[in-house]
Amino acid sequence: MANVLLHLPEIQGMELNFIQTMIKDFSDKEAQTFASIYRSRRKDPQIILLTCLVGFLGFAGIHRFLTNQIGMGILYLLTAGLCFIGTIIDAVNYQNLAFEFNQKVAVEIAPLVKSMSIQ
Repeated sequence: MANVLLHLPEIQGMELNFIQTMIKDFSDKEAQTFASIYRSRRKDPQIILLTCLVGFLGFAGIHRFLTNQIGMGILYLLTAGLCFIGTIIDAVNYQNLAFEFNQKVAVEIAPLVKSMSIQ
């Protein structure tokens, strides 16, 4: 059973619980491989917050582009963050935006790591 904190000490909260259950059956080598791939693809919630706050300076939606929500990013860019209301809501919910993106990344990576260890 792999300990997620040994491999990904920077994660916390819901993300920590999710990743812990995701890699509970991984060997140490698989967990280390998962951690290195996941770390390179995950988005830090603080970066999401900072890019969201840039929306108040006229460049709204950057955080949506970072989380692969291209349509929403374009909408925010063209509507000044839906008249700043969307930007304010996203600034409050930045951790959920990052967690949802990171969750999708983890779900994509886990089977890849398992298939790599079989070969």
